[in-house]
Amino acid sequence: MKKYAAIVLSAGNGSRMKSDIPKQYLPLIEKPVIYYSLMAFQNSPVDEIILVAGANDIEYCRKEIVERYGLSKVTKIVAGGKERYDSVYEGLCATDAEYVLIHDGARPVLTSDLIDRMIQGVETTGACIAAMPVKDTIKLSDEHKQVSSTPDRKHLWMVQTPQCFARTLLEESYEILKCKQKAGENVPDITDDAMIVEFATGKKITLVEGAYTNLKITTPEDLAVAEIFLKSLQLES
Repeated sequence: MKKYAAIVLSAGNGSRMKSDIPKQYLPLIEKPVIYYSLMAFQNSPVDEIILVAGANDIEYCRKEIVERYGLSKVTKIVAGGKERYDSVYEGLCATDAEYVLIHDGARPVLTSDLIDRMIQGVETTGACIAAMPVKDTIKLSDEHKQVSSTPDRKHLWMVQTPQCFARTLLEESYEILKCKQKAGENVPDITDDAMIVEFATGKKITLVEGAYTNLKITTPEDLAVAEIFLKSLQLES
């Protein structure tokens, strides 16, 4: 049997939330935002959960989230790094699972169906990400905020998490990335996990249908929307 690990990221600050409390710990239906994604993985086929938190938040996460809610699959809580991809690497080093599912702790509306689709996708392809087709027309702008082009919407997808990889592929990608950085090569601004694999190895990443409800809490308005989605899921179950 293959071993699966969920790496849940909880090391961000969330400056756009206009709150002193990091967004992943804000209350959402009387529980911290991050509780919901952790519980989704707790109730899923994954074997373990690696929680990546800010160094100052590790004890809070252990006592007020993991122990309080009985999240027995959380085997380790590790400190995150400077950048998002550094935090992912810390989580990667904490597991020996064959496959890893990387998820933003600020995406609380994570369903069992989506987790199952991602597991099936990574078993088949070795590298897949949750995504949804964009609904709106997208414009590219120049430095003067004037439209430079309009890409064909049918080829545009909104990228989400989980993003899932064979661990060996992701480890190899990090090694190549670090070598390129040390050599002074031009490295793009890395905004998601798939970019590391794409840049380092050139491997094609498979898109797996996510969900429009799988939103990331970024602004105060997102909390209200997430509450509606979560309550809807509770009613369905």
